[in-house]
Amino acid sequence: MGLRPVHVNIKAVDAPMTGRFWAEALGWTAYRPGATTYVGPAGGLVWPDPVVVGVDVVPVSGPKSAAKNRTHLDLATTSLDHQAELVARLKAHGATALDIGQGDVPWVVLADPEGNEFCVLEPRERYRDTGPIAAVVVDCAEPAAMARFWGEALGWTAHRSTDDLVLLRSADDTGPYLELFRSPLADTAPDRVHLDLLPRPGDDQEAEVARLKALGAAGLDIGQGDVPWSCLTDPEGHEFCVLALP
Repeated sequence: MGLRPVHVNIKAVDAPMTGRFWAEALGWTAYRPGATTYVGPAGGLVWPDPVVVGVDVVPVSGPKSAAKNRTHLDLATTSLDHQAELVARLKAHGATALDIGQGDVPWVVLADPEGNEFCVLEPRERYRDTGPIAAVVVDCAEPAAMARFWGEALGWTAHRSTDDLVLLRSADDTGPYLELFRSPLADTAPDRVHLDLLPRPGDDQEAEVARLKALGAAGLDIGQGDVPWSCLTDPEGHEFCVLALP
C-alpha cells in the first residue's frame, strides 16, 4: 500500500510561536506533546490522525538561510473573500509578503514568521475537499522521475501530468495533493520543510526503508544519532523521514 504522510515537519528557532502561527493558518490547534509543537484539528491531540496530514514544528538552533525552501505548503480557500481574509489575518500574526518572481498570479505568496514560504491559493475546485492544506509542493528538476519515486513510495496515483508538473494524491482521493513542480532552482541546502512518513499497520519500518532505497532513496546522517526514525533523501536530494509505528 505504501507509506502514509502523517505530518509536514517544519524547523523553527521558536517552535511554540511558529506552531501557533500555523494553527491560525490552518484553523487547527497547537499542541505541545514534548519538544515539538504539533498542529492538528481541535478537540485534543490525536496522532497519527486518521484523516489529516498535520504539521510538526521542530525546534532548531539556527535561523533559516536566504535560500528558498524546495518544499512548501499551498493553503486552500473557499472564496475570494476567504482568501483575502486569511491573508490579512496571517499578516497580522507575523506573515510577510514575498516576491519570488511569481508575477501577476491569483495566489498570494507569503512567509511564516521564520521565513518559510507558503502560498494562499484562490478558490479552486480541485482543492474543495482537501482540508486547509491543499498541497505539499516540491520543487524538482525532473517531475516525471520524481513522480515515479513518490508514487511507488506512497502508493499514490497521478491526477495530472505534464512536462513541468505532476499531481499525486492518495488512492482514496483524500487529503492534500503532492505536487512535483519543475523549477530551475539548483540549491541543495537543507530544507526547513519536509515530509514525515509512517508505515501502514502491520508493515515493517526497516523493510519499508529498504524498499525506498531500492527505489532510489539514500540514507542521510544529519547528526540524528540513535533515534527511532530513519532519515533519507529522495533521488533529487529532498529530505524526508520514515517514522516508527506508535
